[in-house]
Formats: sequence, C-alpha cells, structure tokens
Amino acid sequence: MKLAVRYILLSSICFFSPSGDGGLVAQDTVRYTGSTLSNVDYHHGQLSPAIGVHNIQTMRANRADTGATWWTYNHAPMLAYWNNTFYLEYLSNPVGEHEGKGQTLLQTSKDGYSWNYPVVIFPPYRLIDGTVKEGKKDSAKNDFAVMHQRIGFYTSKSKRFFALGYYGIVLGQKDDPNDGNGVGRVIREIKEDGSFGAIHFLRYNHAFNEKNTSYPFYKKSKDAAFIKACEEILATPLLMQQMVEEADRNDPLIYLKKDFKAFNYYHLPNGNVVGLWKYALTSISKDEGKTWRYGPLRAPGFVNANAKIWGQKTSDNKYAAVYNPSEFRWPLAVSLSDDGLQYKNLLLVNGEISSLRYGGAYKSYGPQYVRGIPEMDGTPPNGNMWVTYSMNKEDMWVSKIPVPVTNKVTADVDDVFDEKKDGEELKEWNIFSPLWSKVAMEKITGKKVLALHDSDPFDYAKAERVFPAAKKLTLEFTITPQQNNTGNLEIEIVNASGTPCLRLMLDSAANILTKQGYRNKSLGKYTAGEVLNIKIELNTATRFYMVTINGKASNNICFAPVESVERIVFRTGGTRRFPNADTPTDQDYDLPNANAKDKEAIYFIHYLKTTSLK
Repeated sequence: MKLAVRYILLSSICFFSPSGDGGLVAQDTVRYTGSTLSNVDYHHGQLSPAIGVHNIQTMRANRADTGATWWTYNHAPMLAYWNNTFYLEYLSNPVGEHEGKGQTLLQTSKDGYSWNYPVVIFPPYRLIDGTVKEGKKDSAKNDFAVMHQRIGFYTSKSKRFFALGYYGIVLGQKDDPNDGNGVGRVIREIKEDGSFGAIHFLRYNHAFNEKNTSYPFYKKSKDAAFIKACEEILATPLLMQQMVEEADRNDPLIYLKKDFKAFNYYHLPNGNVVGLWKYALTSISKDEGKTWRYGPLRAPGFVNANAKIWGQKTSDNKYAAVYNPSEFRWPLAVSLSDDGLQYKNLLLVNGEISSLRYGGAYKSYGPQYVRGIPEMDGTPPNGNMWVTYSMNKEDMWVSKIPVPVTNKVTADVDDVFDEKKDGEELKEWNIFSPLWSKVAMEKITGKKVLALHDSDPFDYAKAERVFPAAKKLTLEFTITPQQNNTGNLEIEIVNASGTPCLRLMLDSAANILTKQGYRNKSLGKYTAGEVLNIKIELNTATRFYMVTINGKASNNICFAPVESVERIVFRTGGTRRFPNADTPTDQDYDLPNANAKDKEAIYFIHYLKTTSLK
C-alpha cells in the first residue's frame, strides 16, 4: 500500500504525516476528532449556531467622522476584564495595513454591550529622519511608526493594570513591521479612574535605546510597583513568547525563537501548557513555556489558515477553541473539548460578513483575528466566554458565548418578552447587532419588546431563535413595524445548516410578501404602528405552509425543500452572498456613499411561540 504523504509548509518548516491524519503526532496533542466541517460557500459555513451567542459591534469606522473612528484600517483587537470593566485594545492605520501612521486605541464597557467611544492610548510615533532598517536602503523622511502587537494587556501580581503596544517600522514597499528591526515595545498603566499613566518603553529593539527614542525606559520610572510589574512581564516566558515576531531575533528572554505567529496558551489540570499559533499549530510545555515537547506541529483535524486561533478553559471546566475553520476568514466558529486536547464539535459564533466599505491594503473579508481574555487578565461575571475580533479589518466586534456551550433545545419556545425576567429575555436568542442596526430589549408603552433597528445601508440587524427540530410545527409571533415607507424585514424558517424553506417580507412599500420560487406573492399590506399577529403552520414533508396574518389565511409552498427545521430568523435585510471563495482577495475601492446613513427603520417583536406537531 502506498503511503499518502501530506506536506505542511509553514514558516519554512516542513512537517510530514505519513498516515495523512497525524500519525506521527503524539497522542497528547490538540486535535479535532469531530465530523463537522464548514462549507466556505456560505458565510455561516452551514454550521449550527452555539445557542445564545450575542455578536455586538463596538466600533464602526466612518471616514466622515472627525474623531477617533475616521481611520478605516482597524485590526488585531485584544480583550481583558479588570475593575469590573471590559477593555478592548486595537491598532489602527488611516487606510491600509502597515501604511501611514499607526496608533492603538482603547474602548471600555461595563456590560459588554454598550462601549465607549475609542480613545488613543498609544499615539502615532514620529521616526527620526534618516532612520534606516538593518539590511535596507530606504530611510525615514517625515515618517511614523506603525503598530503591531500580539499582546495587549497585563494584570500585575499587585492587581495593577497595563496596556502594551509595539512600534514597528515600515519603510518602502513590502517592508515588514515585525521583522525584529522596529523601535520597541511600550507599556502604559490604566488606572481605576480611567486615566492613563505615562508611556514607557518596556523593551527596545537592537537599534534603539534611551538616547534615540521619545519615551523613557521603564527603569527610569519613580514608581517601584510599575518597575516590578514590567519585570514580571519580562520574567514570564508565556508572555514574552507572544512578542517573538517583533522582538530581536536573538532576544534571550524568548525561549522559542522561530517565527511562529500569534501565540496564545491555556493550562491543563496537570499543569501542562497548551500552546496555539496561526495555522492551528500546537505544542505542549511542561515548564511554563521554557521548552516545548514538539514542533509546533499542525493540530490533526483542525482546519485553519493564517488567521488567529484562540483557546481557553471555560467556566464549566471544559475548553473551547475559537477560530475560522476554513482557508478563508469566515465563518467564526467554536469547538469544544472535555480535556483540552480532543476537540469534538464545531458550532457557529458569527456567520455574517458585513460589507467592507473602505478599500485598503490587505483588508481581508470576514470576522477574524479572534482573541479572548487571557488567564491573567480577569474573569467576567456569569461564567460567559467573551471574545473580540475585527470585521474586514475595519470594525471592532465582541461576542458573548454562553457557557455551557450548546446547540440544542428540548422545549418548544414560549418567549413572551414582557413576562421574562429582566436580563434573561434573550438568553436563548442569537443576535447580530451593529451600532447602526441595533438589536436590544426595549420598553414600549410599559411592555418589553425585542427591538430591531436599522439605519445602516451596509449592514442589518438579526435575531434568531433555535427550537426543537421538527417536520410539522406551528409558529406564532407578533410584530409591530414603526414605519411602512422604509426598511425591509425578512423572516425565515431554516434547517440545521441554515437553509431557509420559506421567507416572509415586510418591504419599504408597505407590502407583506412571501417568496414563491422566483417570484414573491402578496399577503397584503401593512401600516406604520399596526400590530401584526402572524401564525405559520408548516409541514416540511408536503412543503406546504399556511400563513395567517390578523385572521387572514393564505396557503403557500416552500421555495426550498428541507427535511426538518429548527430555527426562525428575523433580519432587517436580504441574504448576503458576497464575498465568496472566488472573490478577488484585495478590495481596492470604497463602496459608493460609504459614509452614508439611512433613515431608521424599527420593528418590535412582542412574543414568539412554537408548537412541534407529531
């Protein structure tokens, strides 16, 4: 029998697996043993959602803004929780990756849903004219550093909190800010009152020192506790390993010097450390990152390209890996493990790709570069897992992932929002909530409703609810549109892989429609403020469904066959199919009227009930 040989070429290292399935890899390595794979032809990958995930946009870039959000390349967010507050740090450039000035910004939130307007925590850093990188000919002339960091925060042993950043240098075409020839790493305290301490250099690259840089070295500080915190970082291999890409290539404080990218880690119950890198590379350390048992090698079964992967222990003493399970940067998914090594399933976190409004160098499509809260940097309340990522390297997002993570419900839905306990109304709802298309609970005439707002010409609000898989069922819900001359609400019943069998629509011309093959069928008209009591009776075996709206019934046929259905989707826009696997990699153009904002449309959902039938 011929051996199937798989070549994995990463960072000039070639690993061989004669069995084709990781046969040479130690049994204690991270691996994926599940059978679910994502389908890149769909933004959601045809994955079932992890129930109750709330996707929240924290920052929306807009070139018309005069403040901190007018730069349109925004990427590499980091997340921490300290002083009962979420902290999100991200780097930014005016248009494209590693082009022009670079700066790092900070957002904060008390609840993970409402975020403050970004503030600059590491401003643009002016390079000295004539600066030349080792081995290069281009020299700086009115140039600024760009920022590139894989570690964003540190909570000291004395519980003081710090932000970190890195000033790299890009001079000329195809130069690289993380080649070991930058300026250096900076650190700054974030204080309990929200103010910042002075910026200091934590570690210089080889060509820089106190004499040719603009900020003091940390040892010059008169704050002994600050100096101690800096030295804690420098003495911790697992933290220093996250700096390998930007650091001097012979930095003695970094143990694994090979250029494996975007390291993160978590601990196993036996004290071993699991390391993860881009491309789902992995290894195990028994001595806190001083040595690694192998590789790193590609984790058998994992599908992941050059986007980050995040791993952590969850509050139920299990483990989760969040990443893009494809050769593209969509969808964003989570895989679960009982022991931190064997990952067994794949569930959807965010299956949306917002429109990339502003072109720029190396702006990839999709929710990407995911990071969670590191072990040293806090534990949010209620046991939920929180992650952050950029959308299209343009906007900032967070996701709250409830723990335990599951994709099934066993009881029919009986969600009368006004009767639900405050804060638990959307516990089993999945939401996608951009800043200009918010999804939230609101009170109208004293009663709680699920509100979908939309004033974004390039995005939409979305709320979906999983119910027990059924072939015959009845769904009942009430919607009150607040207008009938703008906006578009679509309601779909979908199967486990996200395929809709039917669609209802409230369009901007006051029509209620349902999709019938190529054409739409009228179900009547609606008026602004009218309460629409809607009942859908569906039989997937016969493909027929009856829609009753305020007592008026209509028989219809599904536009797509499915064996069963298991969730309902409310969405203030049409299905997105761009980009796809054949879309050119780099978008070098802005969308027309990219700064525009639409007249707001609002829809109130009062309740949802489902009844599964035999």
